[in-house]
Amino acid sequence: MYRDETYWGAPLAAFGDPHARLLVVGLAPAAHGGNRTGRMFTGDRSGDWLFGALYRAGFANQPESVRAGDGLELNQALISAAARCAPPANKPTVEELATCRPYIAREIELLTDLRVVVALGRIAFDAFLRAYADAGGTLPSRKPPFGHNVASQLPDGGPLLIACYHPSQQNTQTGRLTLDMLDAVFQRARQVLDG
Repeated sequence: MYRDETYWGAPLAAFGDPHARLLVVGLAPAAHGGNRTGRMFTGDRSGDWLFGALYRAGFANQPESVRAGDGLELNQALISAAARCAPPANKPTVEELATCRPYIAREIELLTDLRVVVALGRIAFDAFLRAYADAGGTLPSRKPPFGHNVASQLPDGGPLLIACYHPSQQNTQTGRLTLDMLDAVFQRARQVLDG
């Protein structure tokens, strides 16, 4: 389908507002999405779902992301990923996640007004918690539970961590994740930031 396109094929940087109060953590660039376009969640169906939800919640200026340079801007939101390169079979290894963790940790350190984190999938959820601890954040004595739209307030003034099923085709085409379910997560984030 993309045979005539030049692929980015390199690690991806985070995308969005450098002064974000919302951090969205995904799994990894999609082979024919971010790996092709050079921007997180851009040019794939997961991105269609994600950017639509961000737009409806007021975090994006348009509901779609087709390619880098398409005019998309995020407001108060930054998108990162547990792994920065497209992993084989869409399953990053423990070593890949450990190698990429310092990037998320540094982003957390730089987001001085971070109030909400949405983790897309269990791997991103766990990767965020590890990076948050590496960045000096305090974790609760018991690991926060993962479940769709389950929120955990991190201690000592930390952000609200909201777990979310990943908007992969595996989840969206089976009905495990619906648009209403995804919208509910980002509307919740919006309410926290506006409250």
